[in-house]
Amino acid sequence: MQLFLQQIVEGVASGAIYASLALALVLIYRATRVVNFAQGEMATLSVYIAWQINQWGVPFWLSLGIVAALSFVMGALTFRLMIRPVLGASDHTMVVICIGFFVGFEAICLWFWGADPRAFPRIFPDYAWTVGGVRLTANNLGILVTLCTLTAALSALFRFTRLGLAMRASAAEREKSPLVGIPVETMLMFGWGLAATVGFVAAVLIAPSLFLSPPMMVSVVIYALAAATLGGWDSPAGAIVGGLVVGVAESLCATFVGFIGNELKVGVPFALMAVILLARPQGLFGTTAVIRV
Repeated sequence: MQLFLQQIVEGVASGAIYASLALALVLIYRATRVVNFAQGEMATLSVYIAWQINQWGVPFWLSLGIVAALSFVMGALTFRLMIRPVLGASDHTMVVICIGFFVGFEAICLWFWGADPRAFPRIFPDYAWTVGGVRLTANNLGILVTLCTLTAALSALFRFTRLGLAMRASAAEREKSPLVGIPVETMLMFGWGLAATVGFVAAVLIAPSLFLSPPMMVSVVIYALAAATLGGWDSPAGAIVGGLVVGVAESLCATFVGFIGNELKVGVPFALMAVILLARPQGLFGTTAVIRV
């Protein structure tokens, strides 16, 4: 039982990271109906910039604050310069463009910093406690608290602020929103910037464990895509639940399912995606589109 509970704790910590990146994917999809496959690579570039600024002597926490703002600007400019001109293009075109972003951002990291892994400082201390035979670390608790704080902040933004309400309106009724004075393109640009900042937070949380390298976020994006599919692409709450479910399922299967182990655990999110797509294509919390003819 202790081993089972321990794996749940570890899975929740991993799932919180997947949920953060899934939340960034869902924010962009809700606003523009684009699945940004390069979300992880954009986050990796931001973490590299934070690492470099820290190497130049800027305090670690200050460098994170600076790059969080830069991430927002990078996401907004990506939409303004690259996505906006082709916003009405077909889904296939948008997929190719986002894959191009994926390759491009990773190439930038390789060009400036090379392929060698680099150590990235941990945000949380190395403290650990044992409760009922289950080991709890400050890092795992810190990751979970970060996710809860991020979720609460975004929920408050979308529910109680004019900006958040305008973003929701732009996502739901892109054609009608200008009629009530909402600058739709500005709201979409803000959404991309916000998603880039959320992705940066996820990358900062995972970088100390995986070591900083250009392909660092590739596997994390796979889990985040599974989380968004599981929870529903139009549901931020679903992204959170989906990420936690994927993290716990991966941890439990790797430990208790003998033929999976650590080598095949990456297949767990694909299996979950297959099951949910067959049983409920819109996801657990997604809405079903109704077309009237």
